[in-house]
Amino acid sequence: MSITIKQPVWAFISLFTNCLLLFALVLVVGKQQGNNRFLGTMTAVSDRTPSKNQAINTLASMGKRHKLNYQQWVDILKQEARVAAEKKPSNLSILAGDSLSLWFPPELLPEEKHWLNQGISGEKSQGLLKRLNLFDKTQPKAIFVMIGINDLIAGVSDREILENQEKIVDYLQNTHPKTEIIVQSILPHGSRQATWEGKDKLLQTPNSRIRKLNKKLLAIAKKRGVKFLNLYPLFADSQGNLRLELSTDGLHLNSQGYIVWRTALQLYTQMELGNRKKE
Repeated sequence: MSITIKQPVWAFISLFTNCLLLFALVLVVGKQQGNNRFLGTMTAVSDRTPSKNQAINTLASMGKRHKLNYQQWVDILKQEARVAAEKKPSNLSILAGDSLSLWFPPELLPEEKHWLNQGISGEKSQGLLKRLNLFDKTQPKAIFVMIGINDLIAGVSDREILENQEKIVDYLQNTHPKTEIIVQSILPHGSRQATWEGKDKLLQTPNSRIRKLNKKLLAIAKKRGVKFLNLYPLFADSQGNLRLELSTDGLHLNSQGYIVWRTALQLYTQMELGNRKKE
């Protein structure tokens, strides 16, 4: 089964999704977040990490955390996963990916869940694959995977990206056989309107290539029997580029962008619950 939005005409999709999000935000974002519990990043046992939300819009507000090297991040995530494994929180969901997942504001994550954030800035599919064992001992109800944009920026081939994605899904299915695995699409970038320091690298990867990759990710999800959540149309403008009002620099998301993502996660959860009741 896949949760996806078809995209025959970009202008129509942009208009439709804007209307959908407006309606969804009224229903979803207006709810109180009192039942949301966040296990990381940096504070594995706290309910809120306000300072992390401050890190979304400006580089300066990231403070010392932005200066952590890769191994330091791995060590932190390992500690947080250990806490989640020991405490065995109910209805645990895991975010696995790169900086887009890493900086997801905890207060915007869907309520009624415990969340473990296993994102690392700059992460590529091969790196994520190698560290999936960090949360082997946890018992999540769902694992949301988003990875790939940094591979494209680094010049990794489509074939290698897809092979790593398949290995990631296989590993998670084998290690967490009772867990729902959700592969999320790669998001678009801002193309020539981007202000990110690596803009030239973005321009070498047209969004049309990302759309083709997402179609192949959908095929992998169907083949492996996992879910696919196509977020791309929600973030794309009429040209298929990342909507600038949802981004800080044409690559990373601002708070409005995370609200869109959160709404998609919430709607996905509600749809899944509805489907289960019908079965």
